[in-house]
Amino acid sequence: MTKDPYQVLGVSRSATEAEIKKAYRRLAKTWHPDHNTTDANAKEKFSEINTAYEILGEDSKRKQFDRGEIDADGKPRFQGFDPRAGAGAAGGGAGEGGNGFHFGFGPGGPFTGNAGIDPSDLFADLFKFKGRDGRSRRASAAGADIRVNATISLADAVTGATKRLAFPDGRVLEVKIPAGVTEGKTIRLKEQGKKSDTGGVNGDAYVTVHVSPDPRFTIDGLNLRHHLPVPLEVAVLGGRMRVPTLQGEVELDIPPRSSTGRVLRLRGRGIPESKDVTGDLLVSIDVTVPQTSDPELEALLRRRRDGL
Repeated sequence: MTKDPYQVLGVSRSATEAEIKKAYRRLAKTWHPDHNTTDANAKEKFSEINTAYEILGEDSKRKQFDRGEIDADGKPRFQGFDPRAGAGAAGGGAGEGGNGFHFGFGPGGPFTGNAGIDPSDLFADLFKFKGRDGRSRRASAAGADIRVNATISLADAVTGATKRLAFPDGRVLEVKIPAGVTEGKTIRLKEQGKKSDTGGVNGDAYVTVHVSPDPRFTIDGLNLRHHLPVPLEVAVLGGRMRVPTLQGEVELDIPPRSSTGRVLRLRGRGIPESKDVTGDLLVSIDVTVPQTSDPELEALLRRRRDGL
């Protein structure tokens, strides 16, 4: 039985959206299967955390859960028969049970004696629906949902990618990861879950995306940051240097007299938020000094130090 999502994430029912997201990220990082290869329970715990966040991380689902309309798996709860509908709404009488819903199973009811009707037929009719061919079909339970994880590079998160994922039932599917996806984002694959045992529709598959760290960059909102080692002579005199970006290397002009810590901006080389909005690449200069002896340079620096 799936646990209460508030308990899973360790937040109160009055928690804000930011508090829920913070709790999810902390737990997801702690229980990620890649970081717990020796813990047999990590995968189950990680799946449980994702399931909880799918409920509480979406405002409409959270409200449905709080009202008791869906369960901890996000599936609708049975709300009971509507006493205003069906035969019982027409009036009182024996068998109503005080709620105005009359099935007529009591003595003299239409389903007793020689009426020739089996009461179970009533329930069969209640749970029938019309198919596309117009024939009456019995409603069947949907198949169970499947949850899998996909780990992608930062570059793939920015540009989008197609990943081949192995599912628990042995299938291998190519899943399209949209551009701009962020850590912990869940993608729904409609009816790609388990098959129904009773002839209903397949369940859904939910793919939780995890973005691997990129040693070249750190993420700062929509911006990316990169530290560029710059030789002393280029820092003093200026010059051009090649800088990595997610789309490949580009040349960057280093202004003369650039000190360590100076930040240069490459516009539009960060993370895209939409078609028209993209962050920048912020390049921080780290001035490096020669690691071998250079008598001429050392003499020049001595004169500068001594004011000659």
